[in-house]
Amino acid sequence: MSQNELLELRNKIDDINLEILSLLNERAEIAQEIGKQKKKSGVNRYDPIRERQSLDLIMEHHAGPFEASTIQHIFKEIFKASLELQEDDHRKALLVSRKAKSDNTIVDINGEKIGDGNQRFIMGPCAVESYEQVKAVALAMKDQGLTMMRGGAYKPRTSPYDFQGLGEEGLKILRDVANETGMSVISEILTPHDVEKALDYVDVIQVGARNMQNFELLKTVGKVQKPVLLKRGLSATIEEFINAAEYIISEGNDQIILCERGIRTYEKATRNTLDISAVPILKKETHLPVVVDVTHSTGRKDLLLPAAKAALAIGADAIMAEVHPDPAVALSDSAQQMNIPEFNEFMNQLSPYRSESPIG
Repeated sequence: MSQNELLELRNKIDDINLEILSLLNERAEIAQEIGKQKKKSGVNRYDPIRERQSLDLIMEHHAGPFEASTIQHIFKEIFKASLELQEDDHRKALLVSRKAKSDNTIVDINGEKIGDGNQRFIMGPCAVESYEQVKAVALAMKDQGLTMMRGGAYKPRTSPYDFQGLGEEGLKILRDVANETGMSVISEILTPHDVEKALDYVDVIQVGARNMQNFELLKTVGKVQKPVLLKRGLSATIEEFINAAEYIISEGNDQIILCERGIRTYEKATRNTLDISAVPILKKETHLPVVVDVTHSTGRKDLLLPAAKAALAIGADAIMAEVHPDPAVALSDSAQQMNIPEFNEFMNQLSPYRSESPIG
């Protein structure tokens, strides 16, 4: 074969490649339109019966020279890419997505801003047990210059026989101490009908891991004018986590803080497994600030400091951890809560790692 003949054949290949590209793009546009129609009708994007029909039709007209398995593989990849294209269109539509809003959402909690580029801390006892207990922690936090205090008044526990919290009395204690010490209150609310009552006491409504897919609760907190701290579910994927936040923002409340608190895996060395990579993924995929709860993700006091360093280094907007005046007598999660001297050392050790300039 002469050089000219080879060049001519290659030119034909290039022309065919461009024709294939044009047809693929035309097919993609039709697939996108099909995806929109499926969404309107509430039909699943993936239809295995339709895919089998398409493959059968293709194979009826296939006469070589490619092997049948090769043709099937090529078209399965095209089908897969079209399905992903429909899913990308779905993600673009999400109100929490970075594509919907390029700027970071900044959540203002009584003047303390989460998501503004400065890294902050949310501290407090696992469960509210008494006024004296909460006041002691609040004063220690105040000495460290912190203003955002967490505390559980309602405690969803794995066992029905474990301490369930003080309920509304616990919220009253949190509010009284916060008013006396200049703190803002972050506390978990369990049911939709408790939300309105909680508005008098809390500055941030926490939706806990076990309630991440309590859709009625998500819709209810989406209708109030209070920031919401949403924790990732025990075994939730990042996509499920993002969609839970979408339930809130779709009701009108965009003041949402995402909290990575570890997920359940086969590993038993820690209480949960801290998915540290979730932080940059969430910050890339959404415009919402991201907090890392180092207490619940590790369940070990000896791991709180290195986990917090990692979270700050990877771009978390805030660190959440638990503090108790006397963890040995705590009514819940005693092994994972810092006492006040440990808390002070924790804060001192983290001082060099805190970002005072914009992040991500």
